[in-house]
Amino acid sequence: MTEKLLFTGKTHNTSGRDGNTRSSDGKLDLKVPQPHPAAENLFGAAWSACYMGAIEVAAAQRNIKLPAATEVDAEIDLNVDEGSYFLRARLNVSVPGIDRALAEELLEAAHSICPYSKAVHGNIEVATKLL
Repeated sequence: MTEKLLFTGKTHNTSGRDGNTRSSDGKLDLKVPQPHPAAENLFGAAWSACYMGAIEVAAAQRNIKLPAATEVDAEIDLNVDEGSYFLRARLNVSVPGIDRALAEELLEAAHSICPYSKAVHGNIEVATKLL
């Protein structure tokens, strides 16, 4: 298999009371003053967007048309235990109009497609719930 680079995201971050994060293409420009849970919010937004795309790929591979109302809500917890920081995540997914068993199959397949899911596999506790 030949690897093909699809995209490189580039961001610049500054800290402090006037903290900011900005992407090189200008599509992301957020104020993130410290302290602020920006990292967890941004990670949740990026992962849920990627996971949504992975659900769409899994559906397309099975010739299933997803409803436009498909949604993913991500909750990222920042925890500390004896001075060691770690994450926990919940992905709550709604796929209305799709048989529950089939929807759960799509969600499981999406984890094997989504680069974010693959990156955290075995590293953080992840609960995926079909609503």
